Amino acid sequence: MAEKRQIVVPGETIVSGNEFLPGDGAYRDGTDVVAGRYGIANIFEKHVRVVPVSGAYYPRRGNTLIATVVDITFNGWLLDFGGAQNAFLPVSEVPRYVNKNEMAEFLDFGEAVIVKVWDVKSRGVDASMKMRGFGKIEGGMIIAIGPNKVPRVIGREGSMVKMIKGATGCDVTVGQNGKVWIAGKDADMEVATRKIVEFIADNATITGLTEKVESFIKELGLKVEAPVEVVAEDTDVEAEN
Repeated sequence: MAEKRQIVVPGETIVSGNEFLPGDGAYRDGTDVVAGRYGIANIFEKHVRVVPVSGAYYPRRGNTLIATVVDITFNGWLLDFGGAQNAFLPVSEVPRYVNKNEMAEFLDFGEAVIVKVWDVKSRGVDASMKMRGFGKIEGGMIIAIGPNKVPRVIGREGSMVKMIKGATGCDVTVGQNGKVWIAGKDADMEVATRKIVEFIADNATITGLTEKVESFIKELGLKVEAPVEVVAEDTDVEAEN
């Protein structure tokens, strides 16, 4: 079933029928699926959810974050990811042994990292960088977009990111907290990648976005390697580094 999108307000009926399943931001009222918040209603393969148009980022287990070191404790690092509380990266959750007297040599104040959320507690977020593709960021540029725009920048199963990487040759890592790391061998291509990401974020609420991004890439003098199927974006999809 093709994806459908529409702007909805709380209490508005999105679709009727017992075959539809409400997801994030939606609930059932009799046979109707109703919006629980203002945003974009997505209907894909009978699943209905409402993606907020704006709002703060709330971490979820499994999310990828791009964050900055703001403090070093005796057993780990505190990371600012733009949330209400900081994330904590224990020394046990880095990929190699780190002497507690040399922690600043491994990760110092102000350095940026890519981490995965492995637990969310009332006191804060616990993070890890043990997995492949996670670690300290070196080189490239980090830009910020609205966290609610992240699903559109990633695309379903990373389709949008793959298209960007194919056109520019740059690596693109997207954090669910709205930070995007762009790294390439060519500074001009990094700038072009930033323009494409910002174009997607600026046009996140429109339909037919994939075709418009393809046209924008061509306007930049770049080539779209292969057509990308227009499918729904997944909020929890993670971009590969």
